[in-house]
Amino acid sequence: MAKTTVQLASPVAPQSLEVVEVQNEEASVTSIAAYQTDEKQLGKVTATTTKQIPPVTYSIVHAVPGRLRWRVPRLRYDADYAQRLLALLEADTLMTNVRIKPAAASLVVTYKVSTITDAKMRSRLACLIVAASDLDILPLNTKHSLATADEAEKSRPGLQLSMLATGLAVLGGLGVSIPPMLTTGTIALATLPVVQRALAGIVTQRKLTIDFLDFIAIAITTVQGQFLTPALMLSLIEIGENIRDRTARASKMQTLDLLNSLGQFVWVERDGEKVQIPIQQVKPGDTVIVYPGEQVPIDGSIIKGKALLDEQKLTGESVPILKTKGQAVFASTLVREGRIYILAERVGNDTRAGQSIKLMADAPVHDTRMENYAIKFAEKAVLPTLLLGTAVFALTRNPARAASVLSLDFATGIRVSIPTTVLAALSYAARQGILIRSGRALEQLAEVDTVVFDKTGTLTQGEVSVIAVESYHPEIGSDRILAIAAAAEQRLTHPVAEAVIRYAEAQKVAIPSRSKWDYQLGLGVKAEIDGETVYVGSERFLRQQEINMEPLNGNGSKATSVIYVAINGQLQGRIKYSDILRPESREVISQLMTVDGVEVHMLTGDNKRTAQAVATELGIAPSHTHAEAFPEQKATVVRQLHEQGKTVAFVGDGINDSPALAYADVSISFAHGSEIARETADVVLMENDLHGILEAIAIARQAKHLIRQNTSIVALPNLAALMVATLFGLNPLAATVVNNGSTIVAGVNGLRPILKHSAKKALPSGR
Repeated sequence: MAKTTVQLASPVAPQSLEVVEVQNEEASVTSIAAYQTDEKQLGKVTATTTKQIPPVTYSIVHAVPGRLRWRVPRLRYDADYAQRLLALLEADTLMTNVRIKPAAASLVVTYKVSTITDAKMRSRLACLIVAASDLDILPLNTKHSLATADEAEKSRPGLQLSMLATGLAVLGGLGVSIPPMLTTGTIALATLPVVQRALAGIVTQRKLTIDFLDFIAIAITTVQGQFLTPALMLSLIEIGENIRDRTARASKMQTLDLLNSLGQFVWVERDGEKVQIPIQQVKPGDTVIVYPGEQVPIDGSIIKGKALLDEQKLTGESVPILKTKGQAVFASTLVREGRIYILAERVGNDTRAGQSIKLMADAPVHDTRMENYAIKFAEKAVLPTLLLGTAVFALTRNPARAASVLSLDFATGIRVSIPTTVLAALSYAARQGILIRSGRALEQLAEVDTVVFDKTGTLTQGEVSVIAVESYHPEIGSDRILAIAAAAEQRLTHPVAEAVIRYAEAQKVAIPSRSKWDYQLGLGVKAEIDGETVYVGSERFLRQQEINMEPLNGNGSKATSVIYVAINGQLQGRIKYSDILRPESREVISQLMTVDGVEVHMLTGDNKRTAQAVATELGIAPSHTHAEAFPEQKATVVRQLHEQGKTVAFVGDGINDSPALAYADVSISFAHGSEIARETADVVLMENDLHGILEAIAIARQAKHLIRQNTSIVALPNLAALMVATLFGLNPLAATVVNNGSTIVAGVNGLRPILKHSAKKALPSGR
């Protein structure tokens, strides 16, 4: 058996790369080798696996910084391989764009050169090209999700048939010679789904449903030769059912695997050697090495090294935390700075992040039909309508009068007007930048009386920002303090350093050059600037440098954090920073509570002091503020509110929010949120603006009001005509006109959101 060696560059030694082309009869990945730079030596390490995979041939055609083009002949003839490779590449967070052209056997990848070296990206791609041959390392849902769209398209043939029947009926009404049998046959075929649902109601629910009455009405009007009525009715019914099917909420097929959100390969230390292996092969007890810019792939404890960890995805903590030997780290958190060796304790879906996703997967899957009082009322009217029609026929022996009674059903108008109203509301919302996935979400939005917000990235901007620069000495201005701090912090990757640089650039402050510098992880930086020795960092750091901290007055806001600036051994000033509120947060919270009468809660993984300070600033009651909450605790709070009889909306954007999103009555996220949060959410705010929540609730409440109106529009004329048909008799054509007329009026009324929006756009600009 031939052996294939794919050589990968270590994150600390990208210059040692050699990518080899694989060309063999029967390939197996027998080694993943890397040239690894350690603190003391440069050595070659090799790990051996015995996983058999089909042959792969590849080569680099063209390479420029940030863009690589590969030739992979297998893409031309193996569509499954192409799909697997595409899935792997798109799951890799380092890729900014992926394009595969099977006919040309071409793969083009772009990436940010600031996040990964060209050499490391070449080695990473080489591994992924080979790995795509192995089904076992793909995320579990990938293969299924590729077929979902096609299956959805094929799932509703009744819609196409009903549209065809409507077209034939319209042409016949316009005088075009259409054989009646053709139209009748098309209507009969289009009615089959209705018949199936009616039979299912009788067999499984043991009752006559609206579908049964729909079938009777379609049959009667078809026999009477009124082809347009049943054809149009079928089209509208199928559109309503199609809306329901296409907007079904988060099924298991949409549930994302945790491994999809992490890197595909992991560095581990085995038998004293460092090797890179697929993430699926990591086991409890392994020593996992995580470098700057990489996500922690497992839960465990640090056994060597220290690092600055960004835990915002998991806990909502907005500021990175310094962790050292003995401290716990969790999957999906990001190493900002430093390098750590972790003893793996929990892997895959057993990690804290994995359990969050499992909670989401186990959440109840809701039907998305808008189940409201109107549907229930219509269902209750089915049996009485049938009994009344039968009684009229028994007493009068007049089938026309019986047909009139059966034609005057409440269900048809309701079944047509509700989907029309829902579709209009969803379309109008989409034009406002609000994606509402289902009729059920629309219904729940109208009933919402409690809104629970995540804090970090939802009520706040989700990133550190400078809010004030203060000088302790009149002769040194705040601009000089800012300039000195920015000079010391330049080219550091710490979020506070990045915030200081951004703020200095925004204030157009001239940043002096830095000569010698020494950064101490998690503490601060010492630098030589303009011939002066500068210290920028925490209070602890400056005290370690024997700086006199007496000028501190301790009157800073509790919601903010501070770094200090000392020059030549003297404390000169400080810079306040915080994860500041979104500009619209106060207004939205205030309107929800005062105008809409909604109870507002805040959930966060952040500490109690920070959470309470933010809640006070927003006017959220202490009893409604829940701090230091991990994902499972967030889901528990949402469930408890629901059990109290409240209709709960949850607003969040991270992995840590996904369980709460799944358990809420209606879940809301942002277009820029994590992929898991977006897939879980019932409502996605495409403009990333909290005002969309107010707009979504207003649209939902208007839709609910229109549905109530439409129920009256349908019920009152039909009830009056039903009394006339029962007591005095009514021509079936007149009954059909009343029934269909009220249906059309209700349908047009349901379109008001779209019509109103169109009318506004049509107004002259001067008005």
